[in-house]
Amino acid sequence: MISLKLLRYCSLGAVFFVLSCATPQMVNLDPITVIENMPGSNIYRGSYTRTTDIINTKLDLSFDWDSAYVYGKATISAKPYFYDTDQLVLDANGFQIKQVSLIQNEDKKPLKYFYDGKKLRVNLDKTYHKNQVYSVFIDYVAMPNKLKIGKDIGSAGDRGIYFINNTGRDKNKPQQIWTQGETECNSTWFPTINDPQEKMTQELNITVPDRFISLSNGSLEFSSLNGDGTRTDSWRQEQAHSTYLTMLAVGDFVITKDQWRDKEVNYYTEPEFAPTAKIVFGNTPEMMEFFSNRLGVDYPWDKYSQIVVRDFVSGAMENTSASVFYEGLNMTEGQHIDQNQDGIIAHELFHHWFGDLVTAESWSNLPLNESFATYGEYLWDEYKHGRDQADFNGLNDLNSYLKSGNKKRVDVIRFDYADREHMFDEVSYEKGGRILHMLRKTVGDEAFFKALNIYLTRFAFKSAEIHDLRLIFEEISGTDLNWFFNQWFLASGHPILNIKSAYDSDNKEVTVSIEQSQDLSNTPLYRIPMALDIYLNGKVERKEILLEKQSQKFVFSVSGNPDLVNVDAEKYLLAEKIEDKTTQEYVFQYHNAPLFMDRLEAVNVLSKNRHDEIAKSTLIKAINDKHWFIRLNALELIQHLATEERTIIYEKIKELALQDDVSQVRALAVEILGKYYRTMDNREIFFMTAMDKSIAVKKATSAAAAK
Repeated sequence: MISLKLLRYCSLGAVFFVLSCATPQMVNLDPITVIENMPGSNIYRGSYTRTTDIINTKLDLSFDWDSAYVYGKATISAKPYFYDTDQLVLDANGFQIKQVSLIQNEDKKPLKYFYDGKKLRVNLDKTYHKNQVYSVFIDYVAMPNKLKIGKDIGSAGDRGIYFINNTGRDKNKPQQIWTQGETECNSTWFPTINDPQEKMTQELNITVPDRFISLSNGSLEFSSLNGDGTRTDSWRQEQAHSTYLTMLAVGDFVITKDQWRDKEVNYYTEPEFAPTAKIVFGNTPEMMEFFSNRLGVDYPWDKYSQIVVRDFVSGAMENTSASVFYEGLNMTEGQHIDQNQDGIIAHELFHHWFGDLVTAESWSNLPLNESFATYGEYLWDEYKHGRDQADFNGLNDLNSYLKSGNKKRVDVIRFDYADREHMFDEVSYEKGGRILHMLRKTVGDEAFFKALNIYLTRFAFKSAEIHDLRLIFEEISGTDLNWFFNQWFLASGHPILNIKSAYDSDNKEVTVSIEQSQDLSNTPLYRIPMALDIYLNGKVERKEILLEKQSQKFVFSVSGNPDLVNVDAEKYLLAEKIEDKTTQEYVFQYHNAPLFMDRLEAVNVLSKNRHDEIAKSTLIKAINDKHWFIRLNALELIQHLATEERTIIYEKIKELALQDDVSQVRALAVEILGKYYRTMDNREIFFMTAMDKSIAVKKATSAAAAK
């Protein structure tokens, strides 16, 4: 899931807007009525105790749109998990219970039950042993809109099922029904067990007005016209998944059909946006192929559908085989040009391995779902757009975490949360994704992806915890990794590294001094393997070092004064780094170090020294950088140039306005032409940019031409 509170604009450097964030905007939700733990509080949030194992849930559902009621008939097949029991306890939030019966040979035998508005306790007809299966029938009415915030649910985002414009009075909004089950909200519309460990198969028979389309998990087996203007769609999923992943959606949608191998891939949008559905979602089959090959585990579900709904309470949700997206993915072609949505699409798809196929056994272990889905975005970018773009979005994740992490000191895997909803934060998502990247760099690609393959295979259709992941990585790599998992997943904070390099001409040695300056009273002393590159006489030599002390020096013999010592040469550390380098060293780094992060780091520092001629010259050259974000940063220099200096690069600014691959660069170039080149005749340029498909470029042209 991507929470709305995590939707954000990327914000690296002084630019007016940027492209290609995984998630597009900040939205305010109703507050969650929970209180943070007091310091020193003794709370343990482990996995739930399992007494009953649901095997299959069959739901016959219809709706009263005016009242926003769900009329349900549930048939639940279950058995004791291990110990004998004569009781079935289900979560059922805010129901009217009409009947509870045991199904025996097609007959229904009434059962005694106790219902307190949240828990349904059913007394079975006898004591059942762990391999004995029974089926219970429950006739009920769910009334989600009557649930009271602070009493029945924590926030408006916990209703579980939502009737959008249910009366049809709002002519500017379609009528829809959709569900959102994570974390424990599906029990507001069908009786179940709220536990991410609880996995079941399911059948949903959904009766809807015949003019509407329905969607649920699994395959649509058949549809039946009822003769009264309604239709019943029968959806079946025969592979087990967690109860919170059950979903349905109903409304006026157009289905745009696609395909991956022999499986259906469908995009459900409002009719207005059907023409652009493949523009927005069209990379999905390629993503499915890439992830299947990279993980060595084929996409495991019957089909893959993606649906865009109105007023969604989250950014997106990875319901098994049927992901739901908020209305920001209702896009025109111009909007998509300015804000590609592959990040959020890849995130929810990657969940179908990490979260759906293998599920975190407790909310404390949520990063096993969300950190991996976040890293799935990186993997897709790396494959599709190259490492520079992947590292750019990885840097966004790092900065997002650092912005919040200095205020929020919590473990990644945390067993002391005050409320499970607190787990959906920058620590579980962004920090966790960066930790996985460090794990990949620590063990190497071959071991990393082999371990993921074993993890997905061994725990397929089951749940897992962080130690399961560690043990598999140790099994594959043959190395102890307790130190890595303890300091990164099971502790809070991050290292703060003060880095200095010095050359001793007498001994022809370069000394690299690194100090860990983080507060060791609440943050670990880290063990950090890393690479550093020494550049000298046109050659680069890589050194592998291990930082494991609070203050450590590394001495290397060299033939002369290095042009550059590049610490953390792979630029993969989740850390704050404070490093002193000269302007000449940063200029050398920009031109010679190979990674996006090397160049961006140099540009950011040089921009502060822009009055230095060599720094200014390098920044001007960076306008031609191969990555669009560095081009954007470099263009900020224009406002500080003298008139004659601006004239020299005028032709380049025109070229960027017309030909740059990224609309944000084109738009900024147009803005610059209108602001700093008003004495030039830009009418022909503006005529052409006014026809750009990008909305951002059109707006920039309109503003520039008016000056």
